[in-house]
Amino acid sequence: MKRDTNKYYNLFGEIEESFKKKTQRKVDLVNWADISPYWNNVPSSIMTFVDLFCGAGGLSRGLEMAGLNGICGLDWFKEAGMTYQRNFHHPFVNGDIKLPENKQLFYNTVRRQLSGRHLSIVAGGFPCQGFSMAGNRIVDDPRNSLYKELVEIVSTLQPDWVICENVKGLRSMLQGKVEEKILSDFEDIGYKMNVTTLCAADYYTPQKRERVIFIGNRINRINYHPKPILKPCQYITTGQAIGDLINHPPDEAFNHVPTKHTEQMSKRMLELPEGKSLYKGYSDAWKKCPWNEASCTIKENHGGVNIHPKLPRVLTAREMARLQSFPDDFIFEGKKNKQLVQIGNTVPCLLGKAIGLAIRYGANDFPDMNG
Repeated sequence: MKRDTNKYYNLFGEIEESFKKKTQRKVDLVNWADISPYWNNVPSSIMTFVDLFCGAGGLSRGLEMAGLNGICGLDWFKEAGMTYQRNFHHPFVNGDIKLPENKQLFYNTVRRQLSGRHLSIVAGGFPCQGFSMAGNRIVDDPRNSLYKELVEIVSTLQPDWVICENVKGLRSMLQGKVEEKILSDFEDIGYKMNVTTLCAADYYTPQKRERVIFIGNRINRINYHPKPILKPCQYITTGQAIGDLINHPPDEAFNHVPTKHTEQMSKRMLELPEGKSLYKGYSDAWKKCPWNEASCTIKENHGGVNIHPKLPRVLTAREMARLQSFPDDFIFEGKKNKQLVQIGNTVPCLLGKAIGLAIRYGANDFPDMNG
């Protein structure tokens, strides 16, 4: 069917008759939870979660660090599933959630694992390729239909809480209409949502990674976001995070396999100033991390990864994992290029921990809280 070029079709395939070229962003309505008293002394919890589009499991690991109990992860990426299954005790469903048989398998798995318990949280970092600020913004990217699957699953499973994670660029997509649509859709199924942008470095992650985080609930509680714990002058630096790996021998089992470069490429990398990219037109890929600051955003982009601040090579998978705040006993499966994709796309574990603690704060799920 030929598309009417006189009409504007938004990200969700709906017709926008008109829209303003520019909108003035309102100030976020954010309720900040002071999670610092619980950071190093996390009480146990009976609260449960499932993680949709979970990838390798950065958010899942973070929620577990916050004391929450994983029930099931789901993703289509085979190697990420292999990693998830290796590092978690709860089940993983591999496959396209748009297929009815996969969705039913997921529902059956969740209900079996709950075994009569209540589902507290559905978390979903729905695929963001069509939302990203990098490259062209593809408003009709079919991968964004997975967002609708998230809404349907939440409506079906009826958890108390919802966490949605995405790239910062989502907020300005279609002049803010994407964000408005998400808030409206969840309100329609009974979830009051609050949204803001969080920086992972504020929560001990050695990386200035910003992500937009939606938190909502249907049980008439306040939605809290985690109050920053660290000031910028206190951020964990790249050097502090990976300095001990400079002389670490190559170790495939540890995901620490340095990439071999030509002599010319190595020389270019060594001479590149910190914070600069090797190629024009790249925002974060092929960028040299600053040694005495928190790292720039870690990502894998068509083979381009971050450049080591001191050595003439790109970062290894383990170094990237450190900057994403994964513990060293979290091992990534698949070939090295697949490991890099998994790590570059994941939510930093400690950002996930902060979000989990904020949810527990809103649920009054700490022993010293009243009411």
